Amino acid sequence: MNAENFGSSERLVTAAYVRQGAQGRRAHELRLRALLEQGKCPEDGWDESTIELFLHELAIMDSNNFLGNCGVGEREGRVASGLVARRHYRLIHGIGRSGDISAVQPKAAGSSLLNKLTNSVVLDIIKLAGVRTVTNCFVVPMATGMSLTLCFLTLRHKRPKAKYIIWPRIDQKSCFKSMITAGFEPVVIENVLEGDELRTDIEAVEAKIKSLGAENILCVHSTTSCFAPRVPDRLEELAVICANYDIPHIVNNAYGIQSSKCMHLIQQGARVGRIDAFVQSLDKNFMVPVGGAIIAGFNESFVQEISKMYPGRASASPSLDVLITLLSLGASGYKQLLKERKVSFLASNTFFKSAGNKVLVKTALCGKACLCLENRTEVTQGSLLFFIWPYCAFVL
Repeated sequence: MNAENFGSSERLVTAAYVRQGAQGRRAHELRLRALLEQGKCPEDGWDESTIELFLHELAIMDSNNFLGNCGVGEREGRVASGLVARRHYRLIHGIGRSGDISAVQPKAAGSSLLNKLTNSVVLDIIKLAGVRTVTNCFVVPMATGMSLTLCFLTLRHKRPKAKYIIWPRIDQKSCFKSMITAGFEPVVIENVLEGDELRTDIEAVEAKIKSLGAENILCVHSTTSCFAPRVPDRLEELAVICANYDIPHIVNNAYGIQSSKCMHLIQQGARVGRIDAFVQSLDKNFMVPVGGAIIAGFNESFVQEISKMYPGRASASPSLDVLITLLSLGASGYKQLLKERKVSFLASNTFFKSAGNKVLVKTALCGKACLCLENRTEVTQGSLLFFIWPYCAFVL
């Protein structure tokens, strides 16, 4: 309904009532206009009716939803099932083009706008979460491991002679396989035990760089958050080493956006040294279905190179899911979730200590917790972890 249609409606319904309806519509449009003009996550979350109105407006901008359209080309957004069409809000074309996942599609202005807005809103949230100087990011319809592989493949063109990736050890398969799949040889650096924590062996990293030769190393692949008692890598020291030896630095930040500590480490690493890109999971940080990740960085052109490395178009589902979620929560809602996470840790920390158990505090602040359960008969303590600490390790 535009102004002309509302005017025509006054011939059928009392003008005062029509004007009330127009004002109600205007309230929705003001929210849409602010999002389009600012490209930021709204401070307050939107109601579902506004979000659905917005998505329907985007959908009718795509050629497959044009009235009277009879597409005979290769990419016409054909869908056999109406249920499938409704599941995707009739945004069928996906995102990107064959040469760039961030490119605009001629036949899908609405889907392209969805893609651009999602990347812009997510960038705003990353800044809100603590990495203030990030310059560019994009949502990719792959989980963290394959997204890391995409980063490594992009670096191959910059460092054609390199065949090694320096990797401070974490016991997680997908990270290891991301390097193997890209065709590189992981050079595993064992961690050192400091008190109750496993930490990065900086001296061993630098010694390995010298022995292999910097020109033969594709990058350093570091991690912010892993299973306890492994703590985040020493990102600042690693970033300085990468800057000194001119070696790229890719950070696995899978769980990190929800952790202010992890985001601070990335911000500081970029400030004092070199971080080329950092990758985070959508489902772990935004409570959406599995299958998406965010690739972000401090060099806009390098992030664009990664997006151009993605072959073909891509599914819009992860972008759609995270955009709906962030519009529903709003910036204030997401900040509240981050706050509640810290409050929950403090409460659970007090509870388990009162039962005579040991808590590795530093580890838990970075997204994971490790408990030493001194009283093995307290089986209820373990069950409570499923409600207050979703990522925990036990030391019995």
